[in-house]
Amino acid sequence: MKISSGLFEQARMFTRSVTRLVALKGRCARPHSVGGNGCASFSRGEEGGALIEIALTVPVLLGVLTGICTFGIAYSNQLTLTQAVGTAGQYLAQIRTTSTDPCSDVYTALKNAAPGLDTTKTGFSLTTTMNGTANTGTTCSGKQTELIQGGTVTVYATYPCSLSVYNLSFATSCKLTAKVTEYEY
Repeated sequence: MKISSGLFEQARMFTRSVTRLVALKGRCARPHSVGGNGCASFSRGEEGGALIEIALTVPVLLGVLTGICTFGIAYSNQLTLTQAVGTAGQYLAQIRTTSTDPCSDVYTALKNAAPGLDTTKTGFSLTTTMNGTANTGTTCSGKQTELIQGGTVTVYATYPCSLSVYNLSFATSCKLTAKVTEYEY
């Protein structure tokens, strides 16, 4: 109890000294008020100022925070897609002699490397280029003959993203893309 009452007394003394300083500088609204301290009405009208400031700034801060999180999720998806496309390209270069459906194998490798991405979303596309021939889609049965030694394989994928914060869209057609080219030896 002594500590809290001591702090209270110090705060009261500090408040009195500030009030006296303000009264000496002539900044009081009514220097001869009824309260006797010369500045009784100085703080009148400021009693909800902090609440109003908080009410005005919190929505702006929450909007900025939500925007940062939205862009962070999109960036994370971009990194995941890039890593998954690289993994799928390396896998395709390794299985060139054992695959009967290279595009399906690439799609499976991409899905396994990026479990957080929904590859069934509208807007997801996968293009596999083997020896200069592009195959769009998740299957290309019988195209294993295009996987030749010394050739190149390219895996290109697009993934849809949404950059909207509180129904305010920042990009109407946002597409994340990743591409990798692997050389077969």
